[in-house]
Amino acid sequence: MSAVLDSPLKERLSVELTKLSKRLHRQVGQAVVDFNMIEEGDKVMVCVSGGKDSYALLDILISLRARAPIDFTLVAVNLDQKQPGFPDHVLPEYLARQGVPFHIENQDTYSIVKRVIPEGKTMCSLCSRLRRGILYRVAGELGATKIALGHHRDDMLQTLFMNMFFGATLKGMPAKLVSDDGRNIVIRPLAYVSETDLERWAAHRAFPIIPCTLCGSQDNLQRVQTQQMLRDWDRRFPGRIENMFNAMGNVVPSHLMDRNLYPFASLKATGVADGAGDHAFDDEPCAPPASAAFMIHGET
Repeated sequence: MSAVLDSPLKERLSVELTKLSKRLHRQVGQAVVDFNMIEEGDKVMVCVSGGKDSYALLDILISLRARAPIDFTLVAVNLDQKQPGFPDHVLPEYLARQGVPFHIENQDTYSIVKRVIPEGKTMCSLCSRLRRGILYRVAGELGATKIALGHHRDDMLQTLFMNMFFGATLKGMPAKLVSDDGRNIVIRPLAYVSETDLERWAAHRAFPIIPCTLCGSQDNLQRVQTQQMLRDWDRRFPGRIENMFNAMGNVVPSHLMDRNLYPFASLKATGVADGAGDHAFDDEPCAPPASAAFMIHGET
């Protein structure tokens, strides 16, 4: 009886996982195409930290490479920062099983961060700068033409809000950019992928997740606070996260305030209707405020 009852459930789970797999591969493939992330002959250095996102990135790129219309190679790179208790055997064993070339870079950035940053202060900024510099160097040594990072849609949206809240800057996390040193192209193939889908994929693929002990206990990080805020919005207003993310690709400089992006000072009336003028946002129906609704219907 149990087997009979379990059969429909297993079938349903199988269907859902198939849908998830197709969605992930489609979204990554679309991001690669939209931003021309990977080109013929590229050697893509995939940065693997031991977290769910970078595991998923490598996993999907391996799959896409097998059926891609262009030829490119992958090399997985992990930076062992010598954090106490870090299981340094996990990633080499996993990567060897995947049959992908890999390189483990051993650099004791942990001691540097602990020595420089006062107790109780956020370590992420310095840790990130050190890690970035090392990875750029390694990319050059390996002859990599692209550096692939595992940031996803939610990371990019969180960065947009963090820069607005704490930096007074309308700046997100680009899907593709030239590195700080001007020598590398950095790509984020998971740009269209949600964190929820990555969590489900990681559970399905049983990735050997390695937690970050360096910063995992810093509960008051600005990113954690922003993440919690966005998740709360998503629960209360389903679908708005997708809209906010899509807004980053639908920018109207004339309706912002950056004088470097739009010539506000030299604007002149032309007598010709402008399709991007003030009326461009009048078509969207808006529900009246609660107080106005009472007045409209004559309620008190």
